Amino acid sequence: MIKATETLSARERIMETAERLFLQEGFRATGIDRIIAESGVAKMSLYRHFPSKNDLIAAFLDARHARWMAWFREETEARLVKRPELDVLADVLASWFSADTYRGCAFINLVAESGAETGDAQLVEKAVAHKAELGAYLTELARRLDYPRPKAIAEEALLCVEGMIVRYQMTGDRAVVDAGRRLLARLR
Repeated sequence: MIKATETLSARERIMETAERLFLQEGFRATGIDRIIAESGVAKMSLYRHFPSKNDLIAAFLDARHARWMAWFREETEARLVKRPELDVLADVLASWFSADTYRGCAFINLVAESGAETGDAQLVEKAVAHKAELGAYLTELARRLDYPRPKAIAEEALLCVEGMIVRYQMTGDRAVVDAGRRLLARLR
């Protein structure tokens, strides 16, 4: 349950505001002054918690990773009980895509904005680590579901998941989910 804005600490207000703005407008387009103004904290308070914008982005990515992975695992596991096949991943993603706050994957967006080669190495490393953990989870799923070649199947599933995320962000077309489900079903 989210606390009323008045009861949030300065750090929590900064993080909540940064998350909303980073997801809606991007990392580069979101300035520190705007985060300060919209979170209602003093500039010194922000810099006490986050010495630089990159430190704030890093904290956001850490929080986003933990929250998103927990959600993804929980949603996937619940669907696997009824249908133990990797194509349930399409339904998990469909539920995310239908959220009013969906703006694509923060990690893909970060790398797209900054570039894997030219971006801040610490931030790109967080994006790579997020995708590695997602891939490891998909490998675990493929093993548990007795798919042949679980590592290779997981890599193909990850490509499909990532493709669905980007295509839905670009088009907003629900047909992306159906296409992804069909591709995931073929991985056996």
